[in-house]
Amino acid sequence: MITNYLKIAWRNFVKSKVFSFINILGLTIGITVCMMIFLFIMNEFSFDRFHKNEKNIYRVMFGKEGPNNSGPWLSGPYATALLNDYPEQILKAVRIIPSNGLVAFGEKSFNEKKLYIADPDFFTMFSFPLIQGDPATALKDPNNVVLTESTARKYFGDEDPMGKVIEVDKEMQLTVTGVARDVPVNSHLDFDIVMSLTVYYNADFFKVWMDNNNFTYVQLNERVNKSELEKSFPDFIIKYLGKDWVRMNSGYTLYLIPLADVYFMPSIGFDRVKHGDRKVVYIFISIAIFILLIACINFVNLSTIRAISRSSEVGLRKAMGAKRRQLIFQFIGESLLLAFISCTLSVFLLQLLMPLYDNLLGYTLKVSWNVPFIYLFPASVIIVVGILAGSYPAFFLASFSPVKALKGKIIMSRSSIIFRQALVAVQFTISVLLIIGTIVIMSQMKYVKEKELGYDKEHSIVVRIDNGDIYNKMNSFADELRSKASVREVSLMSGEPGGFFDQFPFEVEGQTGPWKSRSEFADFNFVKILGLKIIAGRDFSPEFRTDSASAVLINRTAAASLNLTPEQALGKWLKNPLRDKARRTIIGVVEDFHFLSLKEKMDALVISPAKDRRVAVIKLNPGDLKKNIAEVKEVYSRMAPVYPFEYTFLDEKFDVLYKTDINQQKILSIFSGLAILVACLGLFGLASFTVTRRNKEISIRKVLGSKVKNIVLLLSKDLLKPVLIATFIAAPAGYYIMHRWLQNFAYHTELHWWVFILAAILTISIALFTVSIKSVRAAMTKPAKNLKTE
Repeated sequence: MITNYLKIAWRNFVKSKVFSFINILGLTIGITVCMMIFLFIMNEFSFDRFHKNEKNIYRVMFGKEGPNNSGPWLSGPYATALLNDYPEQILKAVRIIPSNGLVAFGEKSFNEKKLYIADPDFFTMFSFPLIQGDPATALKDPNNVVLTESTARKYFGDEDPMGKVIEVDKEMQLTVTGVARDVPVNSHLDFDIVMSLTVYYNADFFKVWMDNNNFTYVQLNERVNKSELEKSFPDFIIKYLGKDWVRMNSGYTLYLIPLADVYFMPSIGFDRVKHGDRKVVYIFISIAIFILLIACINFVNLSTIRAISRSSEVGLRKAMGAKRRQLIFQFIGESLLLAFISCTLSVFLLQLLMPLYDNLLGYTLKVSWNVPFIYLFPASVIIVVGILAGSYPAFFLASFSPVKALKGKIIMSRSSIIFRQALVAVQFTISVLLIIGTIVIMSQMKYVKEKELGYDKEHSIVVRIDNGDIYNKMNSFADELRSKASVREVSLMSGEPGGFFDQFPFEVEGQTGPWKSRSEFADFNFVKILGLKIIAGRDFSPEFRTDSASAVLINRTAAASLNLTPEQALGKWLKNPLRDKARRTIIGVVEDFHFLSLKEKMDALVISPAKDRRVAVIKLNPGDLKKNIAEVKEVYSRMAPVYPFEYTFLDEKFDVLYKTDINQQKILSIFSGLAILVACLGLFGLASFTVTRRNKEISIRKVLGSKVKNIVLLLSKDLLKPVLIATFIAAPAGYYIMHRWLQNFAYHTELHWWVFILAAILTISIALFTVSIKSVRAAMTKPAKNLKTE
């Protein structure tokens, strides 16, 4: 029986090549996209769940609970105090300092950017398996270091790395005591080298409570209630920071974030770990559902309209004694077979597209094709799509009257036609929504890229100076660069626009309680090199000897947040009790410039000449860019010969700050195109069916004098009606969705009316072109060809 069903199904597929091709192609595209998104979602929701003790590990946060009022940075004493004060509740505490440094072995040296400095319990708390070495002792001593397998291969090739000595920043000799497997892509912690934090246990900075420099993770006893433990943290803060500090910083405490939730936390400034966005995941899920829905609608529509051509078959089989149940199984079986073929093709297509997909995502999704679970998803799709999408056509076909079917008098009811048109409207509503989303995202990215940021970013490169060689000679480095014909100016600062801008509480003249502001520590050339505008007062100047020790600049927003005009702010004093004990006087106010991402509102900024230099911004003269950069490299290499010369362009910050949004734009554009393609495949199938049914009518009209354009208009009118309805439905829905999305940006483009008109024109034009392919061909066919049998 089953074999007979399969034979009949295959004959029908071969007989109706066009309809079978459209169905298989549409379903293959839909299932492939769903599988791609399925892999992405599985990866996103699997972050950090591979750790053995994942359910009992928490990240310690400090501040007021919530992403905008707290951060993950703590000072060294916290972990020790937590272990001492809560010996029954906290089993382990591990501190991690993300860092970078020059690592050398023999003739090889690299500026490693994924260098972690961690407590000895790092590899026993977290399940990063060691290929060589003991997790319990690999970081026990100050001179211990663990490398990932790819890093070990980079330095030592095929040699055994154990016991080898590497040099860090030309001053620390570290012995390799372990080799770890490469960090999984679904880990928010990402390292290449881990050295022992014990090297800093006796350092003065590591004993200061207010010198925040590390992430702290704790492993709780599995019987401990997290919420109950958090209730005791306010007393812990009072005990170690004092009542005066707590009074000045009301509401600040410690709280715990489960390890599996860290990845989906909003990215906080200076939080150098991986972070994801749940909204992006939900966008992907929605797209997968939409495209699969479009493909299923194609299947339902095309299978239903094919029912007319199979009415004689159904009538004959009923007359021969076939039961309704058998007919339903037959047609659902055909649906399952088609879904199986599509899924099989999708698996092969997915393997071909994975490299391109990884490039689009910006990281490699590791897919193990040997794991049965990876095939469970397509198997589920076969069953769900096959049964659900095939049910309506199956019941529709099985309900035919044998007499009417054999006489060829099966006519689709008005409700059936309306249902079919409603499905087409749903398809194109989704397509128009995706097109609107793509246009708006592209417009926003263009707006962000072209928006005037308030500073001069042209012809400027950024060079890090936080290595020992350059840092100790930074002023000489800057002076020598200024002597070069290729260099216009140099400024040393703590962070370039889009870079490092820490937030501090300030005491301010006339203000009660602490006032919070972002901070920039820079030399006297900061305003000049960025082309900032002084709107009140003056800039730093070497003519005023006291500026280095007792002057600051603020921006317009800082003055406004103090309820002062720029002129009123001049002469006021402020003090940063955490970094600079002396009072400093506001000598000037600069116009606001976007030193943060445009997703964040303009914030207050204090520009101080206090010492904290991390980068050099070098403005080059126009001309031969390669030659100019080569001159900078020559000076750098002479002063820091063992450190690789690395630089970025200041105007490249756009790509870094909005990388996720740019990827979203690319993905949405591709998927919008695929959605339109699948919808048009269905429309092409409907057009083919309509033309086939009305061949004789078209021929008679031509004999009676109808022109080609009139016939094309006649055939297109009914087919394009649901497309027009879809555009009217999608416009308000698209406005609501994209208006919400734009709220993620503090500065965003307007939702212009032309976006919706353009989306409608694109959709209707594509649909009209699709329909016209068959309509024009039918209108151009000679009438005698269709009427010769009459």
